[in-house]
Amino acid sequence: MANEDKSAKYHRLRRRADLLGTAFAGVVLFGLSFTGAAPSLRDLAGGGEGAITVGLMALLLMLGLSAIEFPFAFYQGHVLEHRYGLSTQSLGRWFTDHLKGVALATALGVIAISIVFATMRLAPDQWWWMSAVVFGVATIGMAHIAPVVLLPMFYTFKPLERPDLVDRLMRLATRARTDVMGVFEWGLSSHTKKANAALAGMGKTRRILLSDTLLADYSEDEIEVILAHELAHHVHKDLWRGIVVQSAVLIAGFYVADRLAHALLPTLGLPRLSDPALLPMLMVIGGAWSFLAMPVANAVSRAQERAADRYALTTTRNVDAFVTAMKRLSQQNLAEEFPSPIVRWLFFSHPPIRERIDAARAFAKESQSVA
Repeated sequence: MANEDKSAKYHRLRRRADLLGTAFAGVVLFGLSFTGAAPSLRDLAGGGEGAITVGLMALLLMLGLSAIEFPFAFYQGHVLEHRYGLSTQSLGRWFTDHLKGVALATALGVIAISIVFATMRLAPDQWWWMSAVVFGVATIGMAHIAPVVLLPMFYTFKPLERPDLVDRLMRLATRARTDVMGVFEWGLSSHTKKANAALAGMGKTRRILLSDTLLADYSEDEIEVILAHELAHHVHKDLWRGIVVQSAVLIAGFYVADRLAHALLPTLGLPRLSDPALLPMLMVIGGAWSFLAMPVANAVSRAQERAADRYALTTTRNVDAFVTAMKRLSQQNLAEEFPSPIVRWLFFSHPPIRERIDAARAFAKESQSVA
């Protein structure tokens, strides 16, 4: 089977599993909302509108949805990854990581839901923008702690012991006027055969992360141009732009949720928004809004990625290394090179690899004509 056929099928099956899992969860949440089961679940959690009831109901729903989505997550994250020769995880290791992911998502979800209902109780007419502001601030905090708290829960990191490469990348960061706290080897090979690199964190937690799978097979020229792309996001302030876009989506989404929830209260038989029995319907609205907003967020991201590619090419002047790196990443990560327009529009946060390679070659021709 040709690589593109194999990659297209792999990604199609992953998307199908993801969408089916989300659809099943949505059906369950709809059922809870419109059959009267949500008030019963609220009463099981303690009744009333207090913080304990909200927290317990959120916990029950989060764990219940995780159980519903587990078969799809297992198929997507373990079965398909092994079928296509990408995973290096045993069943036990995958299950352990999955449990850690569920625990983290559940904890964060309970906190987020508790904040939403607290603002509903305290400011029923203003809760939507107040919650969005809190979530926006939390996003900045998560960006700070991700490389030092969250990522180490799943992966190992150690200072890179290749002085020449470290010096080369630190000089590249200096030219980009970006302070980094060091270069670290990212133990990705214990999970997957895929390769990756990142410039993670903000301020005093910002660091260069290079996967051991990348370090093993890529030349220093290729690693440098990949890292130049990551640095571009900081040079262009893409993280902050992303936070602004995400905050705008959050504010609009919470406003839509407020309007729809008010309209649905009589149908659901609930007295006010702060009733915890409204939670399943709020989850449905939130999920639907996220799906509708995804093409906009992805379009913004693709534009940022194109600009980052151009920065990497302009900075390193190494089109050959960029092209070979893209080809290697495409094969190693089983990238989908020729997605359909609708798939690209809905799901792609990066331009397809083929488009990025064509743009690099066009850049080379443009540079030659200018010279």
